[in-house]
Amino acid sequence: MEYTPGTIELKWKKKWQDADIYHVEIDKNKPKYYILDMFPYPSGAGLHVGHPLGYIATDIFSRFKRHQGYNVLHPMGFDAFGLPAEQYAIQTGVKPQDSTRQNIKRYREQLDNLSFSYDWSREVMTSDPNYYKWTQWIFIRLFDHYFDTAENKAKPISHLITNFVTDGSLSATAFTDYNKNFSAEQWKSFSAKEQNDILMNYRLAYKGQAFVNWCEELGTVLANDEVKDGLSERGGYPVVKKPMEQWFLRITAFAERLLSDMQNLEWSDALKTMQENWIGKSEGAQVFFNVLNTDEVIEIFTTRPDTIFGATFMVLAPEHELVSKLTTDDQVLAVQNYVNYVKTRSERERISETKQVTGAFTGSYAKHPFTNEPIEIWISEYVLKDYGSGAIMAVPAGDLRDKVFAEKFSLPIVEIIDRKDFPKAEIEDKVGLMVNSDFLNGLEVKEAIKVAINKIVERGIGKARINYRLRDANFSRQRYWGEPFPIKYDKDGVCYTLSDDELPLVLPELDDFKPGEKGQSPLARVTDWVNLPDGFRRETDTMPGFAGSSWYFLRYMDNQNDQHFASKEAIDYWQNVDLYVGGTEHAVGHLMYSRFWHKFLFDIGKVPTNEPFKKLINQGMIQGRSNFVFRAKENFFEEYIKLKVLDVYFQDQGIKQLYEGDFEEDHYADWGFEKSDLEIEVVSWKLKEKIDRIKEAVWAKGKRLLVLSNEEIANCINQPEIIAQKIQSALDSKDKFIFNPDQPDVNQLFVSYNLTPKYSADCFNPIHVDVNMVTNDYLNLEVAKTKKQFENACFKLDENKQFSCSWEVEKMSKSKYNVVNPDDMVAAYGADCFRMYEMFLGPIDQAKPWDTKGIDGVAKFLRRLWSLFF
Repeated sequence: MEYTPGTIELKWKKKWQDADIYHVEIDKNKPKYYILDMFPYPSGAGLHVGHPLGYIATDIFSRFKRHQGYNVLHPMGFDAFGLPAEQYAIQTGVKPQDSTRQNIKRYREQLDNLSFSYDWSREVMTSDPNYYKWTQWIFIRLFDHYFDTAENKAKPISHLITNFVTDGSLSATAFTDYNKNFSAEQWKSFSAKEQNDILMNYRLAYKGQAFVNWCEELGTVLANDEVKDGLSERGGYPVVKKPMEQWFLRITAFAERLLSDMQNLEWSDALKTMQENWIGKSEGAQVFFNVLNTDEVIEIFTTRPDTIFGATFMVLAPEHELVSKLTTDDQVLAVQNYVNYVKTRSERERISETKQVTGAFTGSYAKHPFTNEPIEIWISEYVLKDYGSGAIMAVPAGDLRDKVFAEKFSLPIVEIIDRKDFPKAEIEDKVGLMVNSDFLNGLEVKEAIKVAINKIVERGIGKARINYRLRDANFSRQRYWGEPFPIKYDKDGVCYTLSDDELPLVLPELDDFKPGEKGQSPLARVTDWVNLPDGFRRETDTMPGFAGSSWYFLRYMDNQNDQHFASKEAIDYWQNVDLYVGGTEHAVGHLMYSRFWHKFLFDIGKVPTNEPFKKLINQGMIQGRSNFVFRAKENFFEEYIKLKVLDVYFQDQGIKQLYEGDFEEDHYADWGFEKSDLEIEVVSWKLKEKIDRIKEAVWAKGKRLLVLSNEEIANCINQPEIIAQKIQSALDSKDKFIFNPDQPDVNQLFVSYNLTPKYSADCFNPIHVDVNMVTNDYLNLEVAKTKKQFENACFKLDENKQFSCSWEVEKMSKSKYNVVNPDDMVAAYGADCFRMYEMFLGPIDQAKPWDTKGIDGVAKFLRRLWSLFF
């Protein structure tokens, strides 16, 4: 009996579908097991063979756990909001609703083609109003809560308001950066707008001004993880820092819990380290420096208070709010020019360079809190506004970057640590004895840190403090295709949430998706939606992509419930995810936000567990095996003669003697024939009508002309001596005009990688070629010549009369033409073969290259197995 996977798999898929065998309900007679994939964003390109790797692994494990007697929840859905669909709408006019729906349909077909055991009755889509109703509901709860530092949990904002009414702010145990105290009487005297603004400093979802990543081309704010090297991850457009009113989530309140609770999770050490570094806990001291001749105070945070006597200047982030106040009249131009320069720099660029620093002097001075000496206040890009307080005390004897800065700008350096007993110690190592440090002299560094903190507190110039690198999550996007905020404002700008019975607040229909004026969302143009009859106006920003993905795993538990995001019975049964599989790219984005949302829901009694994901595995990337051809550059023919032919030509000592001297490049302008009466021109024969003009121009200079055609040179690749002989013959000839008029034109010249000349970087560009046109690294010329990319192309074949391509392993991407469609693999080999081959590529957590040649071996194995069994 022959193995025919197409027929066999179709038969069984229909049986499974008819029997609905993957449908799952609560069954308290069985232990539960919740297995989850990170749900995909449905792009127009569909799935490539790299996407299903994790899905196949979880599907295998789901089937295994069912055989072990577990009641397995294994759902799938779609992360359907986001920027790509809106950019597509701007380019094509196709509404995001329509393109997203079509893309999801395509993804469903591809996933079904791979025979996954998903319970599709539990499917969720974040762009479905029945889903984002509950995203809005959770946001309202975040808005209505603050973090109580005494109880270490979220509590209703009404409790805090009661505290303000009875005792004012001094007795409040609330997480906040707000440092202005008020009495109960003052609170009662504040207007509604003033109370609203104060409460924004405590709410877990709040609106405030901050420097954000603004992308003008995309017309929206981007999160830090959406920006790479100063460019947007989507589209590669420039991103600058810009102050804007934005919605934020106060994830910083949960920093310590996010850090400590992670230790109990069955996650990889690498992933835990990534989150630990992102949270960035550090212990030290908060110190205040008074600015001379002003009432201003600069707050700094330092983990090395022991080095305070080595602080010889201060540095502020260029975006620091005090920069404009502290810049003196004679420094305004220098400071402004520097601030403009920093706006063009990405955060990564600003912190990556350690050997070279830039900066500008503000003209102001601070008073050293211990010595009372004046120290200069500078600004520099290496200090970031969103890290610490956005200001540092610079200690050039204890910090490499400060030292480089001090040396460049001739600022004082005071040695404060004697490391003679530690000859191999680096500048920032915490070893040695303190010197030139007053009451710290003679102490070991680690002891000096403790003493310095105590003295700072004792003198009232600062406090002991724990600091975190983690910043509050920017939660605003100036786009259309996202969840609308359930927020409205009165005429005074006081903020109110919608009531639960007003949810969902549905996106209005829109035809124009271009960004609004002055950074506003396209929704701002829908005035009848924005301006309400009662005088209120709606928020026009929308939520970011991570809003819906921060809690989707809970909705799978009970996705049809219209009274709750999931019933208590369902949540208590399924509890949390037992195994989660997805990519490392979400380590400090989605995974961090999901943990934060889950902890909040735990605090308010909506989920029974403190963490959402017990065990997490990061699947490695399946990389593409890209193929390249080499296309001649626009100036290839000229460069070929200059770099290749003339190298051969001038190797002849007789020629060198004839033309006298060394023939470096500048000795042969016009390809080296400065002292000859012969000029060389390379022409495309489509331009042969220009030859007469060239002749006249050359003859006018008293010279002769040799014309070589593109094709003539193309035929001599790797045979430069032939062109060299033509040049020698022309030199020996007395003819004024030497050419061959019968040569055809070559628009594009492509060469095999093993025919690429020695000077390939100067003469050729590597061009990605679609891997689906390549077999065993040989290009299918018949197929290639049907593609627009290769119209009028000239392919130079190798000695076997074939066109060989080079290859390289890189990320699988449509732009690299190395995408392999799983549908094609299933059609050729069957879903079982495809799934088995992906699992045979290597360990699930490691990167590995796809190579279609390898799947043949698996196909042969399955045919043998089938024939043995039957």
